[in-house]
Amino acid sequence: MIEKIKRMLGAFQKSSKYEAGERHCPLCDKSSKTFSEYGVVPRKDARCPHCGSLERHRLVWLYLSRKSKLLTKPPRRALHIAPEGILERKFRPLIGKGYITADLLVSNVDVKMDITDIQYPDESFGFIYCSHVLEHVPDDRKAMREFHRVLTRHGIAILLVPITAKETVEDPSVEDPKERLRLFGQEDHVRRYGPDYLSRLEEEGFVVKKIKRNDFLTPREIGEMGITAAAGELYICKKGPKS
Repeated sequence: MIEKIKRMLGAFQKSSKYEAGERHCPLCDKSSKTFSEYGVVPRKDARCPHCGSLERHRLVWLYLSRKSKLLTKPPRRALHIAPEGILERKFRPLIGKGYITADLLVSNVDVKMDITDIQYPDESFGFIYCSHVLEHVPDDRKAMREFHRVLTRHGIAILLVPITAKETVEDPSVEDPKERLRLFGQEDHVRRYGPDYLSRLEEEGFVVKKIKRNDFLTPREIGEMGITAAAGELYICKKGPKS
């Protein structure tokens, strides 16, 4: 009876802590009272103070660790565009020599690369991860076609963008940073994506599964790990049967 009371008390204390605002990051496995603000327009409960992970990073890691074979059967080769440090530190030891980071502008990557002209043969990568990059790319459809081309037949590409409009809005003639900020939300963005982003991916040959946070996380997990609405949705892309 005493042990049962102790367990009940421990569960109550843990619940009380959580309700008071405790957060736990699944990437660095550390806790904090809250996550910190982050963003051009500051978002509350966004950034882990220990590892710097954001809402979308925590969401994708939870998906990969719970709903994919990445951790138990990693691909031979993977392509990570504009690599986030916290995810690179997870992916590189997991995948090994076949893990390649790429970026067009920064130098601390394995390969300098324009994603509209990927310098690898067809079906080179079993896993592609590209998060919040396509909104910077003038010809995003060409980049999608390139990702589709270098993805293996049974591989997956996770291609994430911020969905901030009812329908995708773009205007290639807009080059002024201030006007881009006004129209697209950031000085180096060239469009705002809407839910029709999924259709754009499908039109370039992908079969897409859209995953929401509550598709595989409990309300408690969502709150505890700071998977707020700003995490967005995951777009899990595969090649179609006739691609």
